[in-house]
Amino acid sequence: MERILIIEDDDILAQGVKFNLELAGFFADTASDLKEAKRKLDDVQETGTGYGTEWQLLILDVNLPDGDGFVFADSLRKEYDIPVIFLTARDLDEDMMRGFETGADDYITKPFNVQILVQRVRAVLNRYRAGNEKKERIKAGNLEIDFQSWQVWKNGDELTLTPTEFKLLKKFCDNPGIVLTRAVLLEALWDKEENYVDEHTLTIFISRLRSKIADRDHAYIRTIYGTGYQWTGE
Repeated sequence: MERILIIEDDDILAQGVKFNLELAGFFADTASDLKEAKRKLDDVQETGTGYGTEWQLLILDVNLPDGDGFVFADSLRKEYDIPVIFLTARDLDEDMMRGFETGADDYITKPFNVQILVQRVRAVLNRYRAGNEKKERIKAGNLEIDFQSWQVWKNGDELTLTPTEFKLLKKFCDNPGIVLTRAVLLEALWDKEENYVDEHTLTIFISRLRSKIADRDHAYIRTIYGTGYQWTGE
């Protein structure tokens, strides 16, 4: 069952959307401002154990008591990979364009037909699900990686990676060509019990991962001195 978070300060509207989404077979919850939304996002994303425990979609108002929905959605992309539908009274073309520039998957203006909203929710989730299925198994250089089964093959031979090494590998593969700072990588290694990983330990983990996946023709992980690391796999 897909989980949908509705971020809307109009409680009557939020509860009406929640009711109709639940009638359509979704799990839905509400947040009246960005602070509450961030808390619910962090609580579920950090303690979840897989698909079905995380949020699969946000329905987001733009004008909220403690901030701007556009700014929130833009910052959200740096932490979470969640589709967003804006649901707002701001119906100017420039507002809609700004919404899509932040990475919105759909933009619905008020007033709206709630049944059409439900159908558009289904459409976004279907597109997103199809895109994720394609990403579950990828090829990079002479590596083949299955993110669902946590398996990695090099030239057809399966590698043995620890859970921490696989977390690092996934973080790199999710951000090809992007320089990831040591702080970002350290954050990715925190688990739900908040077991701490220090910078020295991070260096060791990356060194071990490199020793398993790299060879003369494929470096994969490039060190950006003074900053962090970059995934260079094809």
